Amino acid sequence: MSNFVAEFMIVYETMTLRELLQSVDAEAYASIPLYDELLKTKPEYGSSNRIKVKVLNGEIAVSNVHVGSLGDIVACPIDVAPDLQVTKMQLLDAILKEMSHEGFTETDADDFWDDMMDLRKAKNIR
Repeated sequence: MSNFVAEFMIVYETMTLRELLQSVDAEAYASIPLYDELLKTKPEYGSSNRIKVKVLNGEIAVSNVHVGSLGDIVACPIDVAPDLQVTKMQLLDAILKEMSHEGFTETDADDFWDDMMDLRKAKNIR
């Protein structure tokens, strides 16, 4: 089997985020602290969440990576939409981008937590 075909096998096999992290070339991610942190994180297996990956508006969309501890997240299986043909590195890039709060600014995060901690607003949000 060629390397090209093996790269696309992610679509057909179920793997956890930890297995995906271990299956790519570590040198390509040497400058990304989140990769290193996730690789060092011990899986906790306390979550039944699944990381979802699909195409949305022509872009790779990743969900369910902000729920639980890092230990929970690295243990999550990754569900890739059957129509999405991506390499393992493209998949990991999309997951790391989503986990690094790309598009969710520090101000957005502060506003979210301010609202969650305000008991008057929290009831409406939850």
